[in-house]
Amino acid sequence: MNEIMTGLIDSHCHLDHFTDDELPTLLAAAKEAGVSGMVTIGTRLARAEEQKALTRFSSSDVRVWCTVGTHPDHVEEDPLPSVQAIVDIANAPEVIGIGESGLDYFHGDERVRPLQQDSFRRHIGAARDLNVPIIIHARQADEDIAQILREETAIGSFPILLHCFASSAALAECVVELGGYVSFSGISTFPKCGEFRDVARNLPGDRILVETDSPYLAPVPRRGKRNEPAYVAYTAACIAQERGQTPDDFTRMTTDNFYRLFRKAA
Repeated sequence: MNEIMTGLIDSHCHLDHFTDDELPTLLAAAKEAGVSGMVTIGTRLARAEEQKALTRFSSSDVRVWCTVGTHPDHVEEDPLPSVQAIVDIANAPEVIGIGESGLDYFHGDERVRPLQQDSFRRHIGAARDLNVPIIIHARQADEDIAQILREETAIGSFPILLHCFASSAALAECVVELGGYVSFSGISTFPKCGEFRDVARNLPGDRILVETDSPYLAPVPRRGKRNEPAYVAYTAACIAQERGQTPDDFTRMTTDNFYRLFRKAA
């Protein structure tokens, strides 16, 4: 069993958007910011081996894990994989979750929605079979996400993480009701996004994670810059203040939550 780390965990980043030359500096900056681990997230199952390879940058100071899956924006690029095909690719020590998958009704047209839903259910099936979290991307599709989660949970339980929360309080409540977790990104630090901070303040503490979604969505005070895992500390500080917690207490809470959800990381 690996040593449990105690610093902040960036539960969702995209290290494949950085070069191999940049990554050592990026990880050193993360360590300096108090980050002890990060999860690089797959967006195309066809590139799963690239995600797995990024975990070679893991060290005793800053751990790097990965997930594999296909983002809803990319479901038309390749034939949909079977549940077993996803399981076979994900069944590796460095892969601790499935996704990101889900529904995105902002991009594309209605024609692709059934394909997104089918892909989402297949990814859930793989998460259920492997007992690892399904990493959910939800954009302007809250009701369908909630319906699919309820229907699939009725078939059999699976760990759930709603990432980069920018949805309704109702979807967050649904996820928590089903035993899942909600992760907050730099969006929660934006001045006009008080409704997301309200959700973070009111959710049970044992269901909250933090993330960067880097290189996107850099938090205040780095908004507009290229995001990186070190900046998860800004989001954590914002949410901690919103909840009336000290940064240290919030770090302990969210890191404990991470290891409880991502059992393969322990």
